[in-house]
Amino acid sequence: MVSKKNGFFRFLWSIIPGAGEMYMGFMKQGVTLMAVFAGIIAVAIAMNMVFFFFPLPIIWFYSFFHVHNLASMSDEDFYAQEDNPLFDWKDYKFLSNVDRAKGQKIAAWVLIVIGAIMLWNLAVDIVWDFLRILNFPWRLWNQITYCVPQLVVSLLMIYFGVYLIRGKKKELDLQMEKEEAKGDENHDA
Repeated sequence: MVSKKNGFFRFLWSIIPGAGEMYMGFMKQGVTLMAVFAGIIAVAIAMNMVFFFFPLPIIWFYSFFHVHNLASMSDEDFYAQEDNPLFDWKDYKFLSNVDRAKGQKIAAWVLIVIGAIMLWNLAVDIVWDFLRILNFPWRLWNQITYCVPQLVVSLLMIYFGVYLIRGKKKELDLQMEKEEAKGDENHDA
């Protein structure tokens, strides 16, 4: 049941991303925020890449102020609020054009990259332990093994950025062709 509940406990629960929404009865919103927050932490730790932590403060502040903004609404507006997930994939046009097979392929590649980076980190740890015994120059080894996963992720981000730009350019070109064809039809009539 949705209600504003006790202000002190609402404040305490709002400290944990998603928990304040769940305390007030907005389960879908709370679970979405909590899952995104915990998922980012899990991926960053599993891949040993701290730059994945950068959205965490944004999500935390959003969740904290979202709870207090909901509580400050008038009773009429508050009880009119629907408990929808915060992220509806239907709102993203580029995802609505992705068919199921292509979506599975993208998800598979994401899992492969995450698995490869995790395997890389495990292999580096094993080799590092062996090289330490041999008094190998550890700074060089550390620098190389630290840079390779970042290089791979950086190249993948650049590739997908170029892919998205090309897709948008093709979409704009098709739209221009349609408008020109309409203009020619109107001119002929």
